[in-house]
Amino acid sequence: MSVRIGAVAAHFGRDLPRAVAKVVGIVADARKAGCDLLVLPDATLGGYLDDLRAPSSAPPALTEDAPELRAVVAAAAEMVVCLGYAERGAGGALHNAAVCVTGDGVLGRHRKVHLPAGESTVYAAGSGFDAFDTPLGRMGMLIDYDKTFPEAARALALDGAQVLACLSAWPASVTDRAARLPQDRQARLFDLYDSARAAENQVVWVSANQTGSLGSLRFLGQAKVVGPGGDVLARTSAKGGLAVATVDVAAEVARARRVLHHLAELESAAYR
Repeated sequence: MSVRIGAVAAHFGRDLPRAVAKVVGIVADARKAGCDLLVLPDATLGGYLDDLRAPSSAPPALTEDAPELRAVVAAAAEMVVCLGYAERGAGGALHNAAVCVTGDGVLGRHRKVHLPAGESTVYAAGSGFDAFDTPLGRMGMLIDYDKTFPEAARALALDGAQVLACLSAWPASVTDRAARLPQDRQARLFDLYDSARAAENQVVWVSANQTGSLGSLRFLGQAKVVGPGGDVLARTSAKGGLAVATVDVAAEVARARRVLHHLAELESAAYR
């Protein structure tokens, strides 16, 4: 079965009503484009931090059943939609979180595990990676810096996910900023990780990212859909946009694993 997959590059700030309205509009545009799966960036509702070294503000905290999330559920209808937000947990801790929904409700959740500089002063870390079932097949989610660690994507692939959604608010380098975003060191790493994680695990990889600026951070965009061989099937630039690709996920994953099956041939006992 072929699936129409959309990856979003867009800017989202602190204004929650505006963010919800923007998401509803993007979902409508994706529906017109025939998308079955839509992946929005990290911090879609409420924006990301304004600085990685000394954040001066945190995104507004939402509970897992917040009205803003219910509005996205209603807009999603038959579409599978992934988006990010700041989640206030039952114990009061704030998490950088992602949720996957359809009009029927929540399909899966993820709390960011790997926290880079600055984030650890605002967010509490998640505790693991779990795949989940959707009408489009088994999926998993990661949040930006999680994809730097190969074990994160591998854990989801070993849990049966054939589509991995990575929601990012990935900025340009804060220590060695390039004049143009395509030449930025972080832009190169962002693209490298997207293709490497897809090829390592022979899965379809959907990478969404923020654009524009918030505080001292300038975000890269570069949303994309990557095939199981690491080939980029569709992508945006540093500006806002929607990357759309049609993929027969099961067939493409099976084709990639026909001769070399990385998960089946993994010698787990050799690793400590």
